[in-house]
Amino acid sequence: MSTRAVIEVIALGPEDAVAAQAGGADRLELVTDMAADGLTPPVEVFARIRAAVAVPLRVMLRQRDGFAAGDARALVRAARELRAAGADEFVLGFLDEHGGPDLRAVELLLAELDGCRWTFHRAVDHCADRDALRKQLADLPGLDTYLTAGSADGVDEGLPVLLAEAARRGEPGYTQRLMVGGGLRLGHLPALRAAGVDAFHIGGAARPGGWTAPVSADAVREWRTAVDA
Repeated sequence: MSTRAVIEVIALGPEDAVAAQAGGADRLELVTDMAADGLTPPVEVFARIRAAVAVPLRVMLRQRDGFAAGDARALVRAARELRAAGADEFVLGFLDEHGGPDLRAVELLLAELDGCRWTFHRAVDHCADRDALRKQLADLPGLDTYLTAGSADGVDEGLPVLLAEAARRGEPGYTQRLMVGGGLRLGHLPALRAAGVDAFHIGGAARPGGWTAPVSADAVREWRTAVDA
């Protein structure tokens, strides 16, 4: 079994997915509408991407900008349609009005996902208490990853938090994989790898031409080489 670090790349469509896989991505996060920081993609887009690549796909479940769940039942319907199309890994995370995890919305979705693996995304960087959130979510079925920059302002600001959380691996609330993303730069890798971080998420870094341009296989390959060094 391979033990190499995981690189996850944001994909908006099949062209992105094919390029990311060619560059060495291990997994893709599927979203639409990056102007809203990534919403649930249409099921048809998921199906085209699934047909185009072999790597695992994590599909975003999010209807609106921000971290409020909004219409949770609409999210459940979207999850049901995606599951019917073959999706089996997801990304989600909602906060309540007090900045804590919206357990009602999360648990409603998890009932539909029925044990699928999932990532709690960067809502953790906007919550009132990171440690409390992790402990409240610790035993939810399927949760295996936190996607985090350590700060709402990105990895530059959040690096000390990320290193501290990496050091707590295995403690209650810290058994899930720490996947770093959000303003992640190649220069952050040495400190993160030295701390044992083994999962990295890139979006804009995979697109030298910006979000209106597709993923570059060469850019992903540069990250693959740096992460594996």
